[in-house]
Amino acid sequence: MATLAEALAAFLILAGGFFALVGSYGLAKLPDLMTRLHGPTKATTLGVGGIVLASMIVAGLEGRLSLHELLIALFLFLTAPVSAFMLAKAHILRDARTAGSLPPTGTETGWATTHVPAGGAGKDRKRAAAGS
Repeated sequence: MATLAEALAAFLILAGGFFALVGSYGLAKLPDLMTRLHGPTKATTLGVGGIVLASMIVAGLEGRLSLHELLIALFLFLTAPVSAFMLAKAHILRDARTAGSLPPTGTETGWATTHVPAGGAGKDRKRAAAGS
């Protein structure tokens, strides 16, 4: 039974490392912020989750109860989506092309929870930069 658990832990470490590598590569190579968010929030979260699960299995084989890894996984799975959500909202608010291409929300507030002018968020900023 220990050999099977060790094999499972080894597989989880390899799979976690692969997902972490793919997520990091995506973070570095994808073209813009909205696509770049998927690397760390999806693949890297799976990668670190697999490595943490493998660590819990190995600690269990050694006869220790490992709650540190459980807390790390819980923290990771709670904070990664929230931080990606906040970055996406900020990007929508600041990027005129993204804000202009979104459908109307049907409310006074735009997609980024603050009022975005109908022409997009960056229109006034570009006008101010041009000196108009």
